[in-house]
Amino acid sequence: MIQQHDVSRQSMDAARALLMVTVMCLASLSGCFGEDGVSGTPTADDLVVSPGNLPGGEWTTIELSADNDMSVFIPYFIQDPGSLRAQNGTVLDIKEGESVNVKILFPPRNSDIMLLVGDYGRENWPIRSADESWMDWKEDGSRGSSIMVSPNEDDGGEWPWVIPSSSTGGDVETKQLVTVRDQRADLTEENGVGASAGWLNGRDVYEWVDFITDETPDPLDPADGAVGFLDRWIGNGNPAYEDAITYFEGVMGGYGLDVQTHRFQSGTLWAVNICGYKAGTVYPDEWLVFGAHFDIAPYASPIGLIPGTDEQGYGTRTGAYDNTAGTSMVLTTASVLADFDARRTMVFCLWSSEEEGLWGSSAFAGDLPPGVTISNYLNLDMAGINYPGDFALSVYLGPDGTGDVIDQPGMYHLAEWIGADAFDLAYQIERGREEWVAGGENPLWQNNYQDTVAIYESPTARSDHQPFQDIGVATLGWNGVVDGYPCYHKTCDKLSTMEEYMVTDSATGEANLVHSWDIVTWWAVYAFLHMDQTPVPNEL
Repeated sequence: MIQQHDVSRQSMDAARALLMVTVMCLASLSGCFGEDGVSGTPTADDLVVSPGNLPGGEWTTIELSADNDMSVFIPYFIQDPGSLRAQNGTVLDIKEGESVNVKILFPPRNSDIMLLVGDYGRENWPIRSADESWMDWKEDGSRGSSIMVSPNEDDGGEWPWVIPSSSTGGDVETKQLVTVRDQRADLTEENGVGASAGWLNGRDVYEWVDFITDETPDPLDPADGAVGFLDRWIGNGNPAYEDAITYFEGVMGGYGLDVQTHRFQSGTLWAVNICGYKAGTVYPDEWLVFGAHFDIAPYASPIGLIPGTDEQGYGTRTGAYDNTAGTSMVLTTASVLADFDARRTMVFCLWSSEEEGLWGSSAFAGDLPPGVTISNYLNLDMAGINYPGDFALSVYLGPDGTGDVIDQPGMYHLAEWIGADAFDLAYQIERGREEWVAGGENPLWQNNYQDTVAIYESPTARSDHQPFQDIGVATLGWNGVVDGYPCYHKTCDKLSTMEEYMVTDSATGEANLVHSWDIVTWWAVYAFLHMDQTPVPNEL
């Protein structure tokens, strides 16, 4: 992440009036309250769900059986049996005695799930507020909104979509279930075992960071003399930089992506972006881009290499936090989404030269092929030293136009909608809102906070999302503490240092890092699945 001067405090008071303005109000839905209406004949007990043991955080097939004619509102991502694409919820009509198989993705970090049950053929349903979980809404249904059944817009799609509505259709029954997330047998709580399995997981990110930053000497490696991929500084003829490019290119190619290395010139220097593509099957000229810079801060002087001066000189060999963490999350998302059939073209990019001034992302955004547009951009830069450690997790969006209102209500709503239920962070998000109103962005990047997840429009653009905002794209990104990290752009920016900073009274630094990366990586993938079905427009 590049450096920039402090910015003034921003207020989000007016944002509360816009919370329910929704471009994407679909995902996990539950609750049992709505407008005045008469409950239908079917009850929650008339719906039988099997198997009895439901996994969280992975695609699984369940069977829904009806002991009465009913409609079932499924509020989670499902795979449509016709298009085979991920779809953000659906409503199924099931006759008494019939059953339907559904391939579904239950939330990875919230074990309490719900299905909604209503009269056969029901079209309107109540939903929760964006900033609360379904369990919270079931306890108090005074807030919320509504959706309605809509025709499937995919070629070959069979099951209906759901879209915003002005009517809830009345009260509903809720079928409450519990999921259990799988765990690796070789790990313990100290290793973050609770976030070690599933479709994707934070433990995989941790192990990527550990590998890429491994300083174990390797005399057979002429590039950096180490097991990992260190010294990834931009520079003509830097063998470690070129070695990392070759390696990351091979990793993405191994996922089955169409990998392209885009070389561009800035002044007298040549730099490289590494991008893996998978063409969309409906809108191939609309690109949905994940990005993180793989370069690290170069040494400004030799002082950082002198023992005992770790926190003095500018530059790092490893760049664990900035930005091996983001690089590892992009590789992790690419590994699972590469096998997915998406409507829009997926692009996973590792940017070069962010530390020099966003050279790589600027070159990419400024030279798109004719006819290509970017639907949305997701940025991963410096995440890890944040919640559930004693630091804030910032979920930043933009572009920001004015300081006193939310200019991107659709993106704001989506970020809250995902975090409050899929990750059970409603309380942490409320705390983050209060801190943002009180102090704006700068304190979140510098101070200690407990149980704080702040979603806000960022008045700064210090990372690779800026070039995309400059061409009119709505963006979403995640980061933790920045200027308050003493190893920011220093030799001591290592995984071991991150673990030291993430120790809390209740967990090891390693465990908190694993859970931190689990939250952020899942949040990015959930946002992708939403945006592939319905992109979030720039509302400025």
